[in-house]
Amino acid sequence: MTRSRPSTVPCAWAFSQPEPTAKAEPTAVDVESYTSPFLDFITNNPTVFHAVDYVASRLKQHGFQRLSERDAWTGKLSRGGKYFVERNGSSLIAFTVGSAYEPGNGAAIIASHIDALTARLKPIPTLPNKAGYVQLGVAPYAHGLNKTWWDRDLGVGGRVLVRNGSTGKIETKLVKLGWPIARIPTLAEHFGAVASDPHPNLETEAVPIIGLDNSDSDSVIKAENYDTKTSFLSGAGTFASTQPPRLIKAIASELGVEDYSAIVNWELELFDPQPAQLGGLDKEFIFAPRIDDKLCSFAAVEALLASIPADSSVLKIAAVFDDEEIGSLLKQGAGGNFLPATVERALASFVSPSPFGLPSPFVANYRDCLRASTSASIPDLLLQTYARSFLVSADVSHAINPNYVSAYLPLHAPRLNTGVAVQADPNGNTTTDAVSTALLQRVAQKCGAVLQVFQIRNGERSGGTVGPMLSAKMGMRAVDAGLPQLSMHSIRATVGDKEPGLGVKLFKGFYDYFEEVDGEFASS
Repeated sequence: MTRSRPSTVPCAWAFSQPEPTAKAEPTAVDVESYTSPFLDFITNNPTVFHAVDYVASRLKQHGFQRLSERDAWTGKLSRGGKYFVERNGSSLIAFTVGSAYEPGNGAAIIASHIDALTARLKPIPTLPNKAGYVQLGVAPYAHGLNKTWWDRDLGVGGRVLVRNGSTGKIETKLVKLGWPIARIPTLAEHFGAVASDPHPNLETEAVPIIGLDNSDSDSVIKAENYDTKTSFLSGAGTFASTQPPRLIKAIASELGVEDYSAIVNWELELFDPQPAQLGGLDKEFIFAPRIDDKLCSFAAVEALLASIPADSSVLKIAAVFDDEEIGSLLKQGAGGNFLPATVERALASFVSPSPFGLPSPFVANYRDCLRASTSASIPDLLLQTYARSFLVSADVSHAINPNYVSAYLPLHAPRLNTGVAVQADPNGNTTTDAVSTALLQRVAQKCGAVLQVFQIRNGERSGGTVGPMLSAKMGMRAVDAGLPQLSMHSIRATVGDKEPGLGVKLFKGFYDYFEEVDGEFASS
């Protein structure tokens, strides 16, 4: 493959090789059509639970069938089928089965993370009033509560476990209050050094205020008589008795729960309720919260939905994981067994009970059945699948900041509204190598996408992704590539307005062309 002369984008790769025309091309992607849906997605789904619930609804609308990890999958999967499975309500894997799929064939996988920096309520967030303020006990998730969270309107939402009074069953309900309930006030600069401390105490100086109470009545929790077991809304020992009374009342009202003792537990977090919106003179920017990494998650799922019908021989998989920002080591994280277990169960469902998933008319006699069922073991087929598969670890990258150009490595500084950036790191923080880069370059060429490249300067450490752990766990070829953004880990970040669609374009191209491109590479 020959390189063309450099493109107008300094860190982009371009190619001069003409495309073959023997095979009809998949449908093109209307890049700009994804901007508005992405804005709605970000605005309306502020927590990881809301985001995964939205993805599940979107998949159902497109004919995907929900599977449960608790059920047997044997006999439920078919070639040409579309499926998804959730774990913990905060991670999700969707996949399609090619009409020509056989066990041992490869998989085209895009994996991202759908969690974002936040501040989560402590198990007992009730705090004593201070100087007439009602405050809320929260703890940072990853790098949440950093200075960009101060002096911001903060909403609250998440999932609530409620016991159904009729059935006695505990049900999960999603909630988000429709107005800002919290704020972390800064100290005015007039107070001197304490106001400009670059490392504030997050336990004592980053505590949100959620209301006022100047009353001197005995019903107020006072600092000198602070008792978390005091009952305000329900009997002693209930979950509600350990939570701020006014918050319990607000959440219960939003859910239509009259008996506060029916609230068994919850996982709530703070979030920026300001809507995602277009900005810039020509509205070429997206200003939004939670971009890292609901952006690549959105693009991966939409790419799977837009990919050509399952007339392939592989599995096409989109995985969105929770807990990436804190190391991915929980059961719903990429470091768990969610993805490999899903691939194995999908494969196994085509091996038995009818040999290799074939309907009974294809089984001529017992001898044919025995020969087919013993020709390869599931572990062997699984290892073949991994060796024939390819993973795109999709996590946002760093766009060049015009105020800090010198902080970037020349020719490795992605621009907005240009394309996905391959992320390189010689120290193994990403999975990218020459082979995986070349494969994605070829995919980009075939679908007309532009690839950029990012590598951080020597002496600095790039961030981690789900790529290395998934690639190592399954022994799979992999590349790290993500859409660039400004202000990573800020409560609000900036991307180009075309970024969602540019992600869909490349990721759809990967799903559409993986088999063809993979065939161009000699087996090793």
